[in-house]
Amino acid sequence: MSRAAFRQGAREAAGVPAAVLAAGYLGFGALAAAHGLSVPLAVASTLSIWALPAQLILVEMYTLDAPLIATILTVALSSARFLPMTLMLMPLMRDARYRGWHYYVAAQLLALTGWTMAIARFPRIGQSERLAWFYGFTLVCIGASAAATAAGFVIADELSPLARTGLVFMAPMYYLLILLGGVRERAAALGLACGALAGPLAYLVTPAWSVLLGGFAGGTLAFLILRHVRARG
Repeated sequence: MSRAAFRQGAREAAGVPAAVLAAGYLGFGALAAAHGLSVPLAVASTLSIWALPAQLILVEMYTLDAPLIATILTVALSSARFLPMTLMLMPLMRDARYRGWHYYVAAQLLALTGWTMAIARFPRIGQSERLAWFYGFTLVCIGASAAATAAGFVIADELSPLARTGLVFMAPMYYLLILLGGVRERAAALGLACGALAGPLAYLVTPAWSVLLGGFAGGTLAFLILRHVRARG
């Protein structure tokens, strides 16, 4: 595995991406402390689940004293969006020099930050170096997030409820800016626009399924519009 590509990914993560994630996970750590979770449990959730929306669900269901099986299923289903993201990204990293287990590990490290940055950066990175870059980028992001989760407990009493919530929502806004900056084709722009329209509408119908339904509806609508335009052109 290319050490230079690994270091490059780590350096790129150590700037704004890690800082934005750390801000969000400071808020998560403070929220977890306010809801009675222990430091080990909160940090373990960051290292194992590695998805802030799913971790917020974990905190909420822990507070409600929900059954363990219900908590596990809800957290797992909330992260179902990573399946199509993984299926899209893994072929872009495929290289004959690496064995299959490298990609199974990489799939466990996948999160929205790594996915959005990889989609933006891979066109300028050689095929053989992409896996190493991804490892370097994601491991730094996970380490920064775990440390910030623990730090959130320390400063929990210093943050107001509004500040905790505001920190948590910094990361989604950052993802949106990355995606907008990486749009180069009409299909991608149309997909983002349709998703932005379908997401809130799906939330009004069923908040629990809004991410999956909004993504499916927005993507389908973008596909149909694009096919119609091409057929007429």
